[in-house]
Amino acid sequence: MSSDPWGRVDETGTVYVRTADGEQVVGSWQAGSPEEALAYFERKYEGLVVEIGLLERRVRTTDLSAKDATAAIDHIRTQVDEHHVVGDLDALRERLDKLVATVDTRREERKAAKAKQSEEARTAKEALVAEAEELAASEQWRSAGERLRALVDTWKGLPRLDRKTDDELWHRFSHARSAFSKRRKAHFASLDAQREEARKVKEKLVAEAESLSGSTDWGPTAARYRDLMADWKAAGRAQREAEDELWARFRGAQDVFFQARGQVFAERDAEQSGNLTLKEELVVEAEKLLPVTDLKAARAAFRSINERWEAIGHVPRDARPKIEGRMHAVERAIQEAEEAEWRRTNPEARARAAGLTGQLQAAVDKLQEQVDKARAAGNDAKANKLSQELEGRKALLDQALKGLEEFGG
Repeated sequence: MSSDPWGRVDETGTVYVRTADGEQVVGSWQAGSPEEALAYFERKYEGLVVEIGLLERRVRTTDLSAKDATAAIDHIRTQVDEHHVVGDLDALRERLDKLVATVDTRREERKAAKAKQSEEARTAKEALVAEAEELAASEQWRSAGERLRALVDTWKGLPRLDRKTDDELWHRFSHARSAFSKRRKAHFASLDAQREEARKVKEKLVAEAESLSGSTDWGPTAARYRDLMADWKAAGRAQREAEDELWARFRGAQDVFFQARGQVFAERDAEQSGNLTLKEELVVEAEKLLPVTDLKAARAAFRSINERWEAIGHVPRDARPKIEGRMHAVERAIQEAEEAEWRRTNPEARARAAGLTGQLQAAVDKLQEQVDKARAAGNDAKANKLSQELEGRKALLDQALKGLEEFGG
């Protein structure tokens, strides 16, 4: 018979382990010496020691879940309780008990952390909802629109709450965004209506300008053209395409009249050298407006210069192309600046872009809700399929948002 502090082998080859509750049968050994039997079962004991050590390290240094840790502990404890090893089994049980306590503590800590995170997420989402509801009444269409998009991104980065709370907050949040979008759409629809009204007014002005183009009543007709120009500017801008066409006709009618008047007054060119000097001074003053840095100020200054220009009258015929060409160059530069500003703030294109963005955002939101429902129902196949569609819609939404940003919101 052979023995050590934790076990022995009797003359029949039965191996025992010593515990606080007395000896327990480990197994039977017939293939070798008693020393080899003890050594074999002691190695099995060392294997359990190593396994417990590894589990202790995982619990201490990784994010191993309490469920998985408990399952691992139970697995090792079963092996200890089956006492098919030779060694200090009571010490192993004590280590397992301490590990259970550690896991319980970690479970409570994680539960508390999760509760804290949920509360913080709820507070953050309530703040987002409050800001979105405030922005819903804003008339700062560009900045408010950009901020609402930023709020959506922030919302997406926050953890989900319980379904009821999350759904209620999202409903308020989405409603605020929809309210803003509807108001913005109505605003730009109103602008479109104003531009349509401007088109109608300018068509009447063009019709009168064209009817006057053959007049030989030089003074009163020229004065009427100046009045028509004032009315044109006061009417506001029409849609771009209509504006360009009507302006070409309006200016063409004036050109016909003033060219005819110029031919009649050709013999007076010699007496108009003083007009040329005055217009040269005005051209120099107008050219100082370029390059245009303040469009409103440039328009006002050019209007003043142009009124004084018109009041002066004609210059000698041979000097007219050059002096008028310089003046027209300034006018074209200001018109080009106006066109650039018009293109940048085109409400029709911007409204279309905003509408597309709203539709895509609604589609993304709906798909996200369907993915969440599928996940919650445990239907991962459906959720994965919907997620692929969701990514495609998000990519389209990103492109639409970039396009909308080019219009300034």
